[in-house]
Amino acid sequence: MSYKKIDKDTYYRKDVYRHFSEDCKCSTSMTSRVDVTKLVEYSKKTDTKFYINFLYILCKVLNSRDDYRMQYLWQTDEIICWDTINPIQYIFHEDTETCTPVYTTYYEDYKKFYEEASKDIEEGKKTREYKLDPVNHPNWFDASYISWLSYDSLNIELPDGYLYFAPIVNWGRYREDDGKLLMPISVRMNHAIADGYLIALVYRMLEKEIEIFTGDINEL
Repeated sequence: MSYKKIDKDTYYRKDVYRHFSEDCKCSTSMTSRVDVTKLVEYSKKTDTKFYINFLYILCKVLNSRDDYRMQYLWQTDEIICWDTINPIQYIFHEDTETCTPVYTTYYEDYKKFYEEASKDIEEGKKTREYKLDPVNHPNWFDASYISWLSYDSLNIELPDGYLYFAPIVNWGRYREDDGKLLMPISVRMNHAIADGYLIALVYRMLEKEIEIFTGDINEL
């Protein structure tokens, strides 16, 4: 869990950061649909789970830029950037209609990530507890699949003035539209360290990484 400190005086967004961390403390969120047709086809052909495949691609995207790996340390009034951020999965239990948060480590190696994420899911199914441990897991972000609905908009509210920088990402069921499978994805970030461009960039990179990940499906 290593990180680097951000120098506020040389931070490339320093003026924006000051405004949205002092004058107008707020978050920014966006929902957009991403074409996951190839990823669905790839998952079926390789007999792998679409959910874990997408989670891997999401982690890869969010770890590709410093902007998505930031954290505010209120104890020292410092900004840091983690070397890596990892996903918190949410396992839904049909019997209790509740969720269990599960900490999963991101590995750049796809096969290792897939194997470990699968194990974490199975372990999460064994309990009905809802326990978070931010002290021992400071560089984790929320990644939650809303499997019951292909929604059009979603907004996550945090307390006013709370400088919480980790991305909060939700996605819903994909649905067919004009021959494509489009999946709604919502991204929430603090406006002090992200704006419309940086959130829109997440969607653009997701589309690019899906293309790279799936490759030439016809050769599978």
